[in-house]
Amino acid sequence: MSASPLDTIAFAERLLALLDEGSFTSTYKFAVLLALTDLCIQGTTKDGEPPQIVTTTQLARKIVESYWRQVSSYDTSGLVLVQNAGRSAIVPRKIAEFRSRYGEGLTLCEAERQHRMPFAALVREVEWVLVKMPLPKLQRFGGACDSFVYSIHWDDDVLRGTFNDGRAFDNRIFFADDAAANLVRLSSLLRPLIQERWASKVADLNSLEVDRLGKFLFGVDRTSLTRLVEPLRELQAGRCFYCENPLSRALHVDHFIPWSRHPDDGIDNLVLAHERCNLEKRNFLAGREHLRRWRRRESEADLGLAEIAEQKAWPRDAERTLGSVRAAYLAVSREQRLWLGGSEFELAERAELRSALGY
Repeated sequence: MSASPLDTIAFAERLLALLDEGSFTSTYKFAVLLALTDLCIQGTTKDGEPPQIVTTTQLARKIVESYWRQVSSYDTSGLVLVQNAGRSAIVPRKIAEFRSRYGEGLTLCEAERQHRMPFAALVREVEWVLVKMPLPKLQRFGGACDSFVYSIHWDDDVLRGTFNDGRAFDNRIFFADDAAANLVRLSSLLRPLIQERWASKVADLNSLEVDRLGKFLFGVDRTSLTRLVEPLRELQAGRCFYCENPLSRALHVDHFIPWSRHPDDGIDNLVLAHERCNLEKRNFLAGREHLRRWRRRESEADLGLAEIAEQKAWPRDAERTLGSVRAAYLAVSREQRLWLGGSEFELAERAELRSALGY
């Protein structure tokens, strides 16, 4: 990634100013920034470079993913959280309507697989809302637009007919200069900050305490992960992914790239580990031998992972997960500590990490 430290700091300052600029009535700004960051992470190449262009279709799919859990009942009273001042926000409402009609009790992956046409229509509706509202307005400071994150080839006066005409509408989002690289570099810092602002906004809109909201809005669904224990145990020949000792009863399905760094529930990012190993690893990146083992599993157990995803109706996008692994490991500094096991760590060596990834 080519962005210099000073450029990255300047970018972060402008992004913070954007988050603080004026008043806004919905949570779209937070959702779009996080979704753009995720697309940059997932699209990282073997050279460590993020994509310079994404599409509004890709963004809409990520936005649906972001709000899917948030439009479910918050508590036993059936409360569905408000995400917009005044009238209800269109995107969460559309997702809630789809979920109520087609996806009740289903994961996003299950709902998409079982109702492909209605789901595609939902993504298309969300895409139109993004095109019309947040994307042209997100980078406005006062009355001027500062396109330091991305540029687009339309404004908020775009018509639905133009959007529907695939030949007339250019749905590409072009990242500015080193913006994509900076989003990846800053993701571990920006994500918790943006999520905190998002949770605070939802707390204000719903007159709730912010403490409980963060886990509901952005946390891991640990209950659903339990259905993967047995197939992952078989895939790993009954051994802990990290220490390689026989698995005991106290088990955790662990996110190889920690959820706090990048929320990826795809089967390729999930491994079965002893509870102790998982708790010791916490939110650290695993060391290079663990990385080499993960990469080997991707190659040798591809069919097994595909079978688990099919049988359990679990999401799988191997290339997307590989992109997030590349983004995490190819951008590390030499001062970063990687977890080996227990309380042991090693310093990151970029050349050796590239080797572990097979590059």
